[in-house]
Amino acid sequence: MSRFVDGIVASALDGGADARGLVTGEPRAPRRRTWAEVHEQARCVAAALTGTVRPGAAVAVLAADPGLIAPAVQGGWLAGNSVTMLHQPTPRTDLARWAQDAVRVLGVIDAELVLLGSPFEPLADLLDSHRIRYRDLAGLVAHPEPLAEPVPVAEDATALLQLTSGSTAEPKSVRITHGNLAANTAAMVEAAHLDPAGDVAVSWLPLFHDMGLVGTLTVPMAIGMEAVQVTPTDFLAAPLLWPKLIGKYGGTVTAAPNFAYAIAARRMSRAEDGEFDLSGLRFALNGAEPVDVSAVRSFTAAGARFGLGDAAVVCAYGMAEATLAVTFAELDRPTRVDVVSAEALEVRGRAEPATGGGTRSFALLGRPLPGMEVQVVDDAGAELGERAVGRVRVRGAAVTPGYRTADGPVPAQDAAGWLDTGDDGYLVDGQVVICGRRKDVIIMGGRNVYPVDVERAATEVAGVRAGNAAAVRLDAGSRRERFAVVCESASAGDGAAEKALRKEITSSVVRAVGVRPAAVVVLPPGSLPKTPSGKLKRAATAELVPPAAAG
Repeated sequence: MSRFVDGIVASALDGGADARGLVTGEPRAPRRRTWAEVHEQARCVAAALTGTVRPGAAVAVLAADPGLIAPAVQGGWLAGNSVTMLHQPTPRTDLARWAQDAVRVLGVIDAELVLLGSPFEPLADLLDSHRIRYRDLAGLVAHPEPLAEPVPVAEDATALLQLTSGSTAEPKSVRITHGNLAANTAAMVEAAHLDPAGDVAVSWLPLFHDMGLVGTLTVPMAIGMEAVQVTPTDFLAAPLLWPKLIGKYGGTVTAAPNFAYAIAARRMSRAEDGEFDLSGLRFALNGAEPVDVSAVRSFTAAGARFGLGDAAVVCAYGMAEATLAVTFAELDRPTRVDVVSAEALEVRGRAEPATGGGTRSFALLGRPLPGMEVQVVDDAGAELGERAVGRVRVRGAAVTPGYRTADGPVPAQDAAGWLDTGDDGYLVDGQVVICGRRKDVIIMGGRNVYPVDVERAATEVAGVRAGNAAAVRLDAGSRRERFAVVCESASAGDGAAEKALRKEITSSVVRAVGVRPAAVVVLPPGSLPKTPSGKLKRAATAELVPPAAAG
């Protein structure tokens, strides 16, 4: 078997009286199983799969219950299959459209079977109507004869086909091999100083996203570390459930994107003294979107009353193409910030330190994990020196060999093994700094304006929902390129309140970046298009700007 599967099996069998495991079902019906018990269920799933699909075939999972997802993905690996977590429909999803997209996705990954689990069993008829082959996941977990031995697979065999966050009309999946998973797991364990016997991971992250599936489920499963899993719906319904569970289970490790830390900070600031115990939390990963230092500091400040240390949040850089993690910031120290000249950054492409006047601030995201390399190059591929802004490339054992697309396989690496991340950034003393996505940069009067700076300025205005403002390009690539700000607010629909909010947002943006948006659009909560992992979809958001407003 592969090193990765061998590690999962060894962790499951290395039990005893103090065996670690997986807790699911909070807050209504908590249930704990040891990793050995999860492994037994996974062997049952694997046995059913070996009699249903070809060895090496792709299997898709549509479920939200972590208690079913854990044995499902492990069972797929034990059976020698690759696993894909399908993006999940929400209460607002057009199911007919979702089914059409699912058919396209399943075709791209060439899936032979969908494992259907809670709470999506009612979609069985819809899958039938589209001739999508599926099996009931709960039934597979209860299969009467567990698989005796894992199906042998090579290190370069596909383990995960991770769907990207792009349009489902043109789906693309990242091919993660068993070797990729083994390499990134080992690197994260080493860099984060994870201790299977002492650490406890607490997470609500979606398991169809790489940070949730790989970071907070697969890594604990692979090393036999205690894990507590709830769903994103649980978190969004009651954000304080997150710190409550960290305190209840002695959580030491967690992970989330910026918006979650901002939400938790606001809620914790209004909580009663002693309501949580965050004194054991030592590694709170902040990733999946550009790091907002103000959100980090708000979270640590709000958590201080509950024992949270100021060095608990660890900023990171990662992507599905690197399995998950590329860099971690230094442990045991508060988030470090690089303050640079706005003029030098935007006009000359240099991140020159500055202390006053027009500045931009970026979090230092740390050095590459073991086995990873990061390089910054110009458009011709020539390596740039320190503090020169350019294209960020990564290379290493955890980097995907390629993608699966509707047009067939596409390589991800160049001849030297480098992957172009699509991000602009620079290096400082070997640490990575990310400025933003290259395709989203707004070019005005010879200046490179990064959307994240505009968005942070917009969300500083009272009434704008945290994490729900997008800066989008208008007339991209033309001589008259401009931008608009689209945000969510409860004031949407109130003419006078909207007008005042637009004025305040415009002033805040001008103060922050020195340029005026062509339009500010205020929408009701829940209107901004986002990826399944919660990232803003700027291209789709641009379509929400009325021509009259942008004119």
